[in-house]
Amino acid sequence: MTGAAERIGGATAGGAVRRGPRLSAGRFRASSTAAASAFLLPNVVLIVIFTLLPLVYALVISFQDLDSLGGTSWAGLGNYAKLITDPVFWQSVWNTGVFTLFTVPVGMAIGLGIAVLLNGVLPGRAVFRTIIFLPLVVSGVATGVLGAWMFDQNNGFIDKFLATLGLPQIDWQSSGGWAMTAVILMTLWQRIGFDMLIYLAGLQGIDPAVQEAATTDGASGWQRFRLITFPLLGPSTFFLLVMNLIYSFQVFDTVWAMTRGGPGYGTTTVVSYAYRVAFDEHGPQLLGYGAAVGIVIYLVTLLITGLQWRFNAGRDQTD
Repeated sequence: MTGAAERIGGATAGGAVRRGPRLSAGRFRASSTAAASAFLLPNVVLIVIFTLLPLVYALVISFQDLDSLGGTSWAGLGNYAKLITDPVFWQSVWNTGVFTLFTVPVGMAIGLGIAVLLNGVLPGRAVFRTIIFLPLVVSGVATGVLGAWMFDQNNGFIDKFLATLGLPQIDWQSSGGWAMTAVILMTLWQRIGFDMLIYLAGLQGIDPAVQEAATTDGASGWQRFRLITFPLLGPSTFFLLVMNLIYSFQVFDTVWAMTRGGPGYGTTTVVSYAYRVAFDEHGPQLLGYGAAVGIVIYLVTLLITGLQWRFNAGRDQTD
């Protein structure tokens, strides 16, 4: 103890205290970058293998006349030119547009209404939240199988329920319009929970003092919602709009499990048409043409994402 004290005292008296080695700022940044790269590398490798390489390969195939029997020839822009004159492709685009029109705004409106209702003082609201959110956990294939059973025009639950009410049964599977209606209803049943969840998070982020001030000034419930609550939910609405648009352009599992795109091409969306052309048509599958349809879907999705980034950046700058 005495020797240690003398060494400490001597160092202090001499005015020089020995310190351990310290990393320079450059070495610290280098070590931090190396550690971050080590954590990111597995994810980057997976993205390259399972996303970028298939995308590049699909782009190459889209410029070829490639079928499942092995025949390959260079087509250039032939597959893309064929899309312009393909009536089934444009019908699938129309079906996707109808699907988007009746699922995105309707689902967001219902989700917003449920979120406002469950955000207030409601007995058992936690149970209702769980019940409404539960369909989102179910896979799209399971949702489609359930929808196919419910809307079966011979033994389905819906038609039997209509018959008990004395109402005429509906040809859900033999009529293109009614088949699309069934797909839309099942999609709304599955997706409303997601809309409710995002809106509920946005509602809980609003300062209650703002609502109390509006109430003190004599604003009615509708005025508070229209002038205060809904504008403050702008980020949530924008996020849901973009995510639901992307989902609607990429929907496949529910449609395929429920109707396989039928009757005919009545419920065929763009993605299900790409699958039917490339893998499910009778005879040689046109892999190159299916890849071209997939590239068009990717470009549309990229455009939506780009618009999201642009408007979101503009909103951040404005705020």
